[in-house]
Amino acid sequence: MSASVNESLQLQLLEMEMLFSMFPNQGEIKLDDVNAPRNIKRYLEGTREALPAKIEFVITLQIEEPKVTIDLQVTMPHSYPYGTLQLFARSSDLDRQQQLLLNNGLTSYIGTFDPGELCVCAAIQWLQDNGASYFLNRKLEQEPSAQAKPVKNTFLRMWIYSHHIYQQDLRKKILEVGKRLDVTGFCMTGKPGIICVEGFKEHCEEFWHTIRYPSWKHISCKHTESMETEGNGQDLRLFHSFEELLLEAHGDYGLRNDYHMNLGQFLEFLKKHKSEHVFQILFGIESKS
Repeated sequence: MSASVNESLQLQLLEMEMLFSMFPNQGEIKLDDVNAPRNIKRYLEGTREALPAKIEFVITLQIEEPKVTIDLQVTMPHSYPYGTLQLFARSSDLDRQQQLLLNNGLTSYIGTFDPGELCVCAAIQWLQDNGASYFLNRKLEQEPSAQAKPVKNTFLRMWIYSHHIYQQDLRKKILEVGKRLDVTGFCMTGKPGIICVEGFKEHCEEFWHTIRYPSWKHISCKHTESMETEGNGQDLRLFHSFEELLLEAHGDYGLRNDYHMNLGQFLEFLKKHKSEHVFQILFGIESKS
């Protein structure tokens, strides 16, 4: 397994060299960790023992007609290109539906590549060749059909855990994103920090991508619940809006901002919203009535 990981990392460095030659200007490639390629090189040379962090970056692409930009977010797992590359394209000039269609098209194209093939450069070329059509047709009118079948949507609920959520600007961003998208749920601030977001799958995934970007390290999606629906999903929601949840701090240990949230109160909150089962998933502790 070690040999295959080393081979994958060598190919990743090769592709990064190609990308930097294609996008030499400052700011065109934004590395999440600027030391990631250097640390991988040290690991391959044997001067670093621990497996380095994954390479994550954003490339800003210019589309000439219409004149818009696309940000391509890329995450290279240690197993890439033999493992699946993680890509997500976004643009402020696209509505959510067209952004979803753009990413579906990109994912389908990348899925045609064989394991071992480098495909970031190909993904960039695909966006440059095909991206314009998603902007030009972003307000397509749908003709009504008397025999149209009900469209099934995936309703998703994500339970997100963070070591802590304190900063005012981060809390403001979470609330703004939650209220901008058609999602409901809550953000519990303090230590630990818990976020629940529910709504249509594409809205929840956009929320998750947005709050993580560019560099929120200590956060993970611990649990998801998905259901198929032909309606607007209102009957599936456990929450009526997206709000900040403020509970009592369970003690101050003399350290500034060392607020451990009262998990007993949080458990009662979950019970009121029919989510008691999530307590053990989040904390590894069985709830006791």
